[in-house]
Amino acid sequence: MYFAALLARTEDGWEASDTELDDVETLSDLTDLARDASPDEDTVLVFIEQEDAWFGVVRVDGEDDPRIFVSDATAAARSSYGEILLTDELLGREPGAEDTIAALEELVGLDGSEDDDPDTAPDNDNETDTDIDDGFDADAVPAGPLGDTRILADLGLPEAELLMLRTDALAEIADALGAAEVLETVR
Repeated sequence: MYFAALLARTEDGWEASDTELDDVETLSDLTDLARDASPDEDTVLVFIEQEDAWFGVVRVDGEDDPRIFVSDATAAARSSYGEILLTDELLGREPGAEDTIAALEELVGLDGSEDDDPDTAPDNDNETDTDIDDGFDADAVPAGPLGDTRILADLGLPEAELLMLRTDALAEIADALGAAEVLETVR
């Protein structure tokens, strides 16, 4: 079960709204959604949480690039919403590297044959159930927290406290920001 909300900082305090992520496919889409929540270019926080697995915070300050923190990158990588936050830049990869690799694999099979060539290689790999690729490469995503650990430090939640959060993290973050009651209205 997922929960997603926007917290926009205004001159009157924090304003919260729950948000649907059905139409969000990229970090750019999510950033645009956040910017639309604050016409005055104030700070907007996007909270995404998968119950007891991971949470993510995206901070958008006006036209600045978004800042991202994910509590457990490995768990987030298994989630369609988590994949939005785990950008190539955040993971330290060349932008578009996965697209290039996928295109090459599609063009030339792993056995070295072209798409049009029949597969005449004998099937001697004796693959076991544990060898089957489920589409998730655990080596590509580091375990544990990933991103800007100081994302909320200037708003009242120091880095050390952010890293210690586990369950009900978004409520604790909102409490530290003085926005617990506002967030609770959209939960």
